[in-house]
Amino acid sequence: MNSLLHSAPPPFPITHIRASTSPPAHDSLAAASTGKPPRTPSRKLSTGTTSKRKPKVQEDDYRSTLEALNSKGRFPRKSLGQHYMLDASVNDELVAAANVKEGDTVLEIGPGTGSLTNVIVNAGATVLAIEKDPYMAALVRERFAGLGCVEVLEKDFTRFDLCAHMSSLLPKESPTDGNSSLAKVVANIPFNISTDVVKQLLPMGDVFSEVVLLLQDEAALRLVGSSLDSSDYRPINIFVNFYSDPEYKIKVSRTSFFPQPKVDAAIVSFKLKQTVDYPRVSSIKSFFSMVNSAFNGKRKMLRKSLQHICSPSDIESALCAADLLPTSRPEELTLEDFVRLHNLLVKI
Repeated sequence: MNSLLHSAPPPFPITHIRASTSPPAHDSLAAASTGKPPRTPSRKLSTGTTSKRKPKVQEDDYRSTLEALNSKGRFPRKSLGQHYMLDASVNDELVAAANVKEGDTVLEIGPGTGSLTNVIVNAGATVLAIEKDPYMAALVRERFAGLGCVEVLEKDFTRFDLCAHMSSLLPKESPTDGNSSLAKVVANIPFNISTDVVKQLLPMGDVFSEVVLLLQDEAALRLVGSSLDSSDYRPINIFVNFYSDPEYKIKVSRTSFFPQPKVDAAIVSFKLKQTVDYPRVSSIKSFFSMVNSAFNGKRKMLRKSLQHICSPSDIESALCAADLLPTSRPEELTLEDFVRLHNLLVKI
C-alpha cells in the first residue's frame, strides 16, 4: 500500500479493478449510482458495551476507498473541502490519539466513505456521524447497516444543534470515574471549516472529554504552536487555551489524501477543560470581547486599542497592576495576562 500512497492517484472513475480473494470493505456498494441518494432513515445508536457486535470489518486501503467513491459515481467536491484518506494507518493514529475504547460514544464529522468510522467501530465505540453530502451519508448508512452502533445524520455541522442531540445519547448522571460519561470527537474534517469546528466544539467540555482532529498542518501549528510576538498569534490562540489543553501529535503527508491537497496535514488533540477549570473571569463574553478588540489593532498599544472600554490612563494603571508594561501590545500577552487585565478593567 505504501507504494500506492506515494504515487499519483489513478484517473477517476476506476473502471477496472480486479477482485481479491477476500472482498474489499465496500463490495456491497459496487452497484452504480441511480443519480439520487437513497433516503435510508437514520438509525438510533445502541449505546453502551455489547457482547453481540458484528465481526470487525476489513481495514480500508487505497483501493477500497476509491472503489467506494466509484460505486456511487462520486468525485470529491471542492466546495465541500472533500479530501479522502487513503492511508489506513492515519485513521489508526486518530483513534489511538483519542484512546477510543469499548463503550465510548464518538462524534465524527464528515465520515466520507466510512474508513475512519470503521476503525472507531472496531475499537468498540458507537458513532454519531454528521455528513453534509447526501451521497456520502447514504454510502455510510449502507455500509454499517445492521450494526446498531452507527447513526448517520445528513446535516451541515456548522448549522447543527449538536448539544441538543448529544444530550440524548449520553448518560443522564455522571458516574464516579470522572470523564467516562463524556463523548469524544474523532474526525478528518474538511479543511475549509476547521476554525468553525474548533470554535463550536472546544467550549463543550460538559459534553466531550477530548477532540482529535486532522487539520491542515499550517492551521494546526497556528492553533497549537503560535508563540508570543509572532505574526500568527491571534485571538484563536487565547480561545483554544482558555477551553482546552492542545497538543500537536503527528504530521501527515499530503500524499495520504485523494485528491492530494497542496499542503500537508496534522493530527491535533484538544483535551477539553471542565467549566470549573476555566480561567477565572467575571464574564466569558466580555473577556473575549476585550481580547478581540485588543487584536483589532494588533500593532497598537493596548491603551489605544482598548480605549473604548475605559480611558488610556486607566488602562495603563491596569497594565501596571497586572505586572505588564504600559506600552504593551496584544501579541505580547499570554492567556493569563489577558485574564488579569480583564479582571482589573471590569473593576474600574
